[in-house]
Order: sequence, then C-alpha cells, then structure tokens
Amino acid sequence: MPDTSTFTPQPTADGSYTFFSQEFGEYFHSTQGAKTEALLKFVEPCQLARKAQQPLVRLLDVCYGLSYNTAAALETIWAVNPNCRVELMALELNPEVPRTAIAHNLHKIWTQPIPELLEMLATSLEVQTDGFHAQLHLGDARVTMGQLHQSDFLADAIFLDPFSPRRCPQLWTVEFFQQLANCCAATAIVATYSCAAAVRSAMIAAGFKISFTPPVGGRQPGTIATLNEDDLHSLSERSLEHLQTRAAVPYRDPQLRDSIPIILQRRQAEQQASPLEPTSHWQRRWSRS
Repeated sequence: MPDTSTFTPQPTADGSYTFFSQEFGEYFHSTQGAKTEALLKFVEPCQLARKAQQPLVRLLDVCYGLSYNTAAALETIWAVNPNCRVELMALELNPEVPRTAIAHNLHKIWTQPIPELLEMLATSLEVQTDGFHAQLHLGDARVTMGQLHQSDFLADAIFLDPFSPRRCPQLWTVEFFQQLANCCAATAIVATYSCAAAVRSAMIAAGFKISFTPPVGGRQPGTIATLNEDDLHSLSERSLEHLQTRAAVPYRDPQLRDSIPIILQRRQAEQQASPLEPTSHWQRRWSRS
C-alpha cells in the first residue's frame, strides 16, 4: 500500500475528490468539480464520443495524476461503442498519486471495469486486455515523451494537464509542444485547461492551430489545438490581442532539460527585451470595454 499521508482527498463541488500538492502549491483539479473538469476540459473538447465510432482510439494522458481524465475518456468511449479498442500512454512523475487515489477508492464514481483496469495500471504499469492496452510511463515527461516518439505512437487525443505554467513551466514550453506535435495523428486534438497567452503562443510556435473550450465553474476557458483542422472557432478579439502582448512570450527549454528557475529566468529576460505591448496596457484597455 502507498503512503497515503502525502495526499489527502479534498472534496470538490460536484462530489468528486482531488488532492493538494504541497510541492507545487496547487490542487490537482478545479475545486469546482474534478470529474466535471475531466469531462468538459478534456474529454468533450477531444470529441471522444465521435472518435469512439472508430474501431481503435489512441490516448496520450500527460500528467496522469489521479487518472480522472483517462477514466472519463474510457467511460465516454465505451458508452458509445463497447467494442472500441483503446490504447493509452500515460505519463506521470509521481507514482504515488495514482496509487493513493486507488487506495482511497476515488474511482468508484466510474463504472466497471474502469476502476479495476486503473488499479491494475497503477500497480503493474501495464494492462493488456482484448479492448484495452495501457502503459504508465514514470519520470520526467520531457524524457518519456521523447521515448514515446521513438516508439512511433500517434495519439488521436492528448490530455495536457500539468500544474500551472508558473509552477511547472517545463511542460508548457515551445519545445515540449513540439514533442506533442510529433506524437499527434493526423486528426489529433490536444486539450488543456490553460488559456495563458504564453501557452497559446507556444502552441502556435510549435505548429498548432488553436481554439478555446468553455469555462468550468466560472473559471477561465481552456484551449484546444490541432495540426490540421481548419474549422476551429476563432479566438475572441480580446484573446487575439492578448497574444500580441508580453504575456505571450513563451517558455523555452532548448535542450528539454533545464530547471524551473532557469526556464522562468529565460522568459523574464525575453519579456524585458520584447518589443511587444506591455500586458498592463492591454488589461487597462479591456477593463474599460
């Protein structure tokens, strides 16, 4: 059994639970509803109900955590097509997070066999059944993403769910998004909860086209990205102008191995030298609108 003292279940507004990370100083999910966030910020934007009509769906879950995004995806896919085979690659730094979620029985909110499969994955790191093949890759996602690319895995949907860019900038860089692009199938959709200008500009720099997802519980909208789709909803004028401010200077990690302080310092220096409009000017302009 894992040491469950590190992570204590915290209730969210929809009745599901999350954890608080002392290391990053943030909750793993929105306190407005962890299960709701998984559905509305990840599963629905990735159009998994439609993709479930395929015989095979490949998922990439970056920052697997408590595994809610994967659980919601499996439930959605198999409700539409019980015969759809799902292949999952899940990346996670700390194995105690999914194992502690299992120990607290937090997956009972999903239908069987999902809790059973996720328990097997958390303990064995790989599951193979007739309809499901999953691997849980442990360690720095910058490293495991590179290994995934070498294996020629191409995802139909990617869930990008790290802690916030200020706390975990190494997984929001231009170079990391280029790694994600390398693992995208032709019609893949990348979904994340963040709408930060630095995140969106990094996605664009990596070759993605971007759009937005609806807010959850009054919070900010999220972002979706694709490489080949042209029928995405356009960003609002306000959001487009935000991408022309210094807030949009992206995080960079050229060798995919820099520490958090170095990545933050690099971006700060680039912002100070940037000819882009100060973000405060944009904020004042739109606060008067």
